[in-house]
Amino acid sequence: MVEELGPPLGPIHSFDDFFDLLWRRRLIIAFVTMIGSVASILFALSQPLSYASIEVIQIERPTVTDELAPTTVAGSSARRLQLIQQRLTARDTIVEVIEKFGLYDHLPALSEAEQITLFRESLTIEGVAAAREGAVDDGTIAALSIRAEFSTPEHAQAVAHELATRTIALSAAARQEKSLAALDFFQQEEAALEQAITSLEEEVALFRSQNAISTTGRIEVQQSELAALNDAILTVERSKIALERELGLIDQTSVRPATQRRQDELNRQLLVLEEQRVYLNQRLAEVRDALSASPEVESRINIFERRLEQYQNELDVISSHRRDAEVGFRLEQNRQSETMSLLEKATLPEDPVGGARKKIAIAGGLASVMLAFAIAAVLDMCRPVIRSSAQMQRELGIVPAMSIPAFKPKRKGLFKQLFLRVFDLIVDILLLPSRLLSWVWRVTVGSIRAVGSVRRNLPKVSIRSPIVTKPS
Repeated sequence: MVEELGPPLGPIHSFDDFFDLLWRRRLIIAFVTMIGSVASILFALSQPLSYASIEVIQIERPTVTDELAPTTVAGSSARRLQLIQQRLTARDTIVEVIEKFGLYDHLPALSEAEQITLFRESLTIEGVAAAREGAVDDGTIAALSIRAEFSTPEHAQAVAHELATRTIALSAAARQEKSLAALDFFQQEEAALEQAITSLEEEVALFRSQNAISTTGRIEVQQSELAALNDAILTVERSKIALERELGLIDQTSVRPATQRRQDELNRQLLVLEEQRVYLNQRLAEVRDALSASPEVESRINIFERRLEQYQNELDVISSHRRDAEVGFRLEQNRQSETMSLLEKATLPEDPVGGARKKIAIAGGLASVMLAFAIAAVLDMCRPVIRSSAQMQRELGIVPAMSIPAFKPKRKGLFKQLFLRVFDLIVDILLLPSRLLSWVWRVTVGSIRAVGSVRRNLPKVSIRSPIVTKPS
């Protein structure tokens, strides 16, 4: 005979079994639920209260539009506020605020790093985007809210107001600093270009003096002078020829005074014309010599002129930017550009926020109820007992002939009964791990035996060779 062992009896197979489990284990369920709920309430009450205060900053648009006076502070307001937020949450700033208001004097065990972490977790800075002007979001911020959450209302209000004040001051200082930096840059560039132009002009003047050049356009002037000299020489030659012809017509043998005077006058005019011709020829030779040597000089002059023109163009552009930077700096000084102002001042909070204590207590109570049901179910699984005729018929397939009611002994004293109940409950909880391991062991052994029994009860099949008869 083979003994077949199935898995141990399960505690719950119907709603009746479930309600029976709740009734039988009502004391342990109530005890665990009560202990867990009390512990949750005590833990929730031990959590510190937190108060939140919010201060709102409004970001006003520039008084003078960018079309009339462009600002020198580049970037969107969202990016600038992000930089300001990083400076607000820097280590040095946080330590300064903590020391100023004594935020964590009631927690002397906290280190400086832990205080900084708590401060950053208690601070929330959010920006409200402005309405779009078109299809593209330009990153403009219309308002900025600073929320501080601390254990006391005074600290929450003070920190929110302090950070809002620092934000406004940092924004104004940052804008003025950037506009002043832009103005200094353009002023330095303008001064450098002016110095470069002055040095180049001095170099050009020295080169002109060394090469006997008085004005620009030397080749054109010399060419014009060369043409004029040729015309003058031709004129002198014509006048000389005319005088010589006239002198040839005069009788050289005449002794008349008028004739002698005319002859002397013509000779003087011829002498003057000869002197002019000699001078013009000398000057013509000098100009021709200068023109023959002018290509290299003219090339240097052209280089100087191009450099001067380039420097002058750059100076014009830099001067224009410098004037815009001056206007932008004056706008920042007069607070006529983008500014920040307090829209809603932080108030002293009256009620704590978050409801953390209530959430902790409710979550702890629910967890206690679930833990109580789990313990009750595990205790029943560790002690599988047939408690009803329906359970015997379902588990063993045997219909009981009769059912005897449970015998209830005479009640003992209330306190003694309560003590025994609590004692049994504590013993059950202490023995719960060993009972759980025992239940797992029985399940494993029962499963192995059931598999072995099935294998042994399989029918055996034998293969026999067929009998073949030979015909007689």
